Amino acid sequence: MSGLLLYGHPDSGHACKVALALRLAGLDHETRRIEIWEPRETRPAAFLAASPAGEVPCLMIDGAPHVQSGAILLEIASRFGVLGGSDPQMMRRAREVLFWEANRIGMCLPQLIEARRPGGDPFPPGALDWLEGRFATDRARFELLLGAGPFFHGETPGIADCAVWGYVQWVEKAGQSPSPAMADWAARMAALPGMAPPAELFPR
Repeated sequence: MSGLLLYGHPDSGHACKVALALRLAGLDHETRRIEIWEPRETRPAAFLAASPAGEVPCLMIDGAPHVQSGAILLEIASRFGVLGGSDPQMMRRAREVLFWEANRIGMCLPQLIEARRPGGDPFPPGALDWLEGRFATDRARFELLLGAGPFFHGETPGIADCAVWGYVQWVEKAGQSPSPAMADWAARMAALPGMAPPAELFPR
């Protein structure tokens, strides 16, 4: 088994996506918590060498760094043949959902969370209304993309489910309400073996 080391933080939905994928895939790995709310210069030198931007997640595979959550999820699936990675059709499905998530729901929800964080960066007038409008559109598209299956990959979850879960887990924290289909999917995700709250994914 390849050596896997994941740098992340429980407040990063992007890092949580990768941590969940590793757990659902049953891949042995270590995690190291990076204090993302502390100054960049306080972060470990080994982490900064691997992730020059100082961002999480960063997954080390046999000493080689991999960054950007969507790219990491695709690497995990294809390299280890897990979470849809052994099926070309499922990988096509994963790419479709991952690109949608990154451009849509994975953009507006983190910003809505940040807008409500005590001490967070202020937003210009009208920005919150625009973000909430985007989420309303994304919430409707979520049901269309999910389809009739219990998960985005059908009967079992895959990397697409991990990607979408990263921030949908905090939809209420963002001040939004899930659709019935989104709430039901989130409940199924919460019941998966290997699921854990963010604080357990990246313990101190």
